Amino acid sequence: MAKDTVRYPDAVVDEIDRLVEEGTFESKSEFYRFSAEYVLAIVDDDWEPETFNYAEIRDELDLDEEPVLLGADGGRDFLNAVITVRQYGLRNEFEEAETFIDENYDVTDRSGMVLEELLRVYRDRAETGGSGAQSGL
Repeated sequence: MAKDTVRYPDAVVDEIDRLVEEGTFESKSEFYRFSAEYVLAIVDDDWEPETFNYAEIRDELDLDEEPVLLGADGGRDFLNAVITVRQYGLRNEFEEAETFIDENYDVTDRSGMVLEELLRVYRDRAETGGSGAQSGL
């Protein structure tokens, strides 16, 4: 197995610790492996989870095998849009991000508004001298 270091907000880590303490997951490692595989299964139809007891954990958590997050595509289009806007934001390519949002979402579309808000975070950080890549977003 590969080892990867990832930073999480304290509140997320605290919640994961609580789930482990309550016995929902046996360990933090189990939580991280399961959650990564679960998201991969959502965004990639060909992904076959390899995590030990994946199906058992999913069933215990009462999670759908094919969750409906946002729309009929299971949220894949929106997740891909978030990734695209984030990439533009990290590069301070705000006009490109705006064009992407405008071309793919109506001004009243809730998903488009969320993407605009995400873009605003990157723009604000750039204006205050912060770096999106270093800020953890």
